[in-house]
Amino acid sequence: MNQFLQMGANTTLNAAKGHITISHEISASIDISLTAFLLTDADKVQGDRGIIFYNQPTSATGVATLLPSETAGNTKVHKLHFDMDKVPADITKIAVTLTEDNSTGFANVKNLQAEIYTENTSIQLTPSTFTGENGIIVLELYLRNGQTKAKSIWRGFDSGLEGLCKNYGVEVEADESDPSAITGTTSNPTSQQPAAPVSVPEPANNQQLPSSINLVKVTGKVNLDKGQKSVIIEKTPEITATVSWKTGTDYDIYALVYTKNGEQIDVAMFGAEGVPPLRSFGNGTVEHMGDVGRSTKSEKTEVIKLRLRDDVLAVVPVVYSAQSNGTGSFYRYKVSMSIDNHKGTSVTISAKHANNNDTIYTCVPGILHNTPDGVIISPLELYSRPGSEFRPVLKMGPSNMVEVIMDHGPMNDYK
Repeated sequence: MNQFLQMGANTTLNAAKGHITISHEISASIDISLTAFLLTDADKVQGDRGIIFYNQPTSATGVATLLPSETAGNTKVHKLHFDMDKVPADITKIAVTLTEDNSTGFANVKNLQAEIYTENTSIQLTPSTFTGENGIIVLELYLRNGQTKAKSIWRGFDSGLEGLCKNYGVEVEADESDPSAITGTTSNPTSQQPAAPVSVPEPANNQQLPSSINLVKVTGKVNLDKGQKSVIIEKTPEITATVSWKTGTDYDIYALVYTKNGEQIDVAMFGAEGVPPLRSFGNGTVEHMGDVGRSTKSEKTEVIKLRLRDDVLAVVPVVYSAQSNGTGSFYRYKVSMSIDNHKGTSVTISAKHANNNDTIYTCVPGILHNTPDGVIISPLELYSRPGSEFRPVLKMGPSNMVEVIMDHGPMNDYK
């Protein structure tokens, strides 16, 4: 038997145990997590064991168990088993919540719905539209007069997991740049046991990927430094990546392109071992605008134009100073990269953390991820090993975000 439960409504379940599924369309720009909170009559958790998430997927009594998410076609499905006959002492309610961990918001989550299954009954819950919410209380399971009941909530929080935790009496002690790391400490002064932190996989080279930090949509002129949060800008028909430096050496830039089929294409005016020069990829999707060479100008620039198609997942501009130039200090020549969408927004990343080592020849200021909702810009400021002229390579990392691995590609041709 199928039933529908409107927002704000409640119903009595025909059994104390069953499971909940929450599904949505898959998108590279979103990262959804399910967390359940075991609550007292005061709507507060009792301690760290009252938080059910992927790093602590089951409760001590078995009242709630989180299963690994699954995919079916273009749909991702999150699943939680429950057995209200196993509710621990003083717990009367389970709150089932979602967070959008890329902080692009639930307005971008398509075909979101929840279902409660008990015996031969299915109860469907569908929300209304959302705007900038990053966290949602989807539903509550609770006990009333010995019966198990469910209420459709769909209440949103702009502050995501941090807002949910504070709502349920959990103190968030982590740095604001990582709201997914919660301690599980509650407002109960007698509780001294912190929960195991919600861990985010550590990417290579300590790259801070958009899957583990809040994204902020920006306009105007923005400066990003290594270690700061990624930002997202409006995707326009043409975006330029401009690298500039003080005169005195001959830098060259090229772009690494990562496509949906897992292929890396190097767009460069010069070749590498086994990789011929390629000025333009995909009929101008990524195009190098030419080598400026040496000149007497006080500042020199090279430009890569981006006309991003859906089959491009990421673009990584690379700054290179060949050994034959005799010098490669990115610090001395004040290297910076600016991304401009030509609609009033530019994001600049400078090589502030470089040193005076003249044998470091390659710098990756940042990475651009192409998403349906805009271009995500992440500051990386990665450097090659001293004396290395090997190109970086790209690989798919956690949460379907592309990573940069330094010094693992082909060696650049001698210039």
